[in-house]
Amino acid sequence: MATIEDKLKERIKELTCLYEVTSIIVNCDYNEIEVGIRAIVSCLKKAWQYGNDTYVILETKTHHIETKKEHKNYVFIVSSITVFNENKGMLKVGYPSSKYEVEDFLEEEKQLLDNVALEVGNLLERKEIKENEILIKRQVEQTDRLRILGEITAGIAHELNTPLANILGFAELLKERNKEDKQATKDVDKIINSAIYSREVVKKLMFFACEMPQQKSVVNIIPIIKEAIELLNPILKTKNITYKFIATNDDIALKIDKIQLTQVLFNLMINAIYFSPERGTIVLEIKNRQNEVEISITDEGSGIASKIGDKIFEPFFTTKPIGDGSGLGLSVVHGIVKSHKGTIKYCSNTPKGTIFTVTFSKL
Repeated sequence: MATIEDKLKERIKELTCLYEVTSIIVNCDYNEIEVGIRAIVSCLKKAWQYGNDTYVILETKTHHIETKKEHKNYVFIVSSITVFNENKGMLKVGYPSSKYEVEDFLEEEKQLLDNVALEVGNLLERKEIKENEILIKRQVEQTDRLRILGEITAGIAHELNTPLANILGFAELLKERNKEDKQATKDVDKIINSAIYSREVVKKLMFFACEMPQQKSVVNIIPIIKEAIELLNPILKTKNITYKFIATNDDIALKIDKIQLTQVLFNLMINAIYFSPERGTIVLEIKNRQNEVEISITDEGSGIASKIGDKIFEPFFTTKPIGDGSGLGLSVVHGIVKSHKGTIKYCSNTPKGTIFTVTFSKL
């Protein structure tokens, strides 16, 4: 039977453990949270009455930490780790089953385990809150940058439209006047082609700035998507790339601007084709859900490096060589999707490539 002195010693060990755990959590660096959790597990081992035989395990979805296992079988007491009222893991303390029974754990030890599990859950909650704050801050900053750039590019687009129209008009007149001069005709054709290319860039700028007037109507998007893919067939054949089209059904109604939907598909498909290897496969899948429509485009290209992931929707950012891209494609897509109150995100494909997912609400 334990003496008062023994009970007092055990109580001091428990209080010391709780104090150390609290100190670890207060000083824990959220970027190195596993270091703190390991220290907590180490503290727990010292707090039990049979410390040399104690075996501690901490398990969550992202962490598995345990002390050295000296025996094959153990009897455990367990406490759940909850984060925002959801069970996210457990904290277990065990004794070798060959020497002890569950009854050998003190009631105070069970309370201590519950308290430490609660503290660990609070730590994981604070880490999640901190990560969400950082994510929200980044999203707000990106939205502000895109809004400012949208205003600037809208102004630039409007300013460029008139001189480009003049260049095209006068170039056509020059071509008519110099039909006999073949070299002059070739030079004027270069001017016209360059002006047309510039006009397309201006259109992209206006799409990005959401300056193009929208004409939304409820349409079946399946024929629109199929027509867009048909137009890309020559490029797919040139690069020897196959594609798969998957749809949950043949009639998916959505209130949308048909031209802008085509613009979104074109930009995402062109990117998928550009980065796909020869004999690669692109999968375009349409999922018709209860309240939303999900369009995903999957390629087998080189993927998107994590260090540039935050920049891909920024205007004028491109990983393509000079002359191969203006850096406006994904910005245009982002602007159109946002104007339709939709979302666009990407993730890695397995084993290689990228999956872009665009979601439009039916509401």
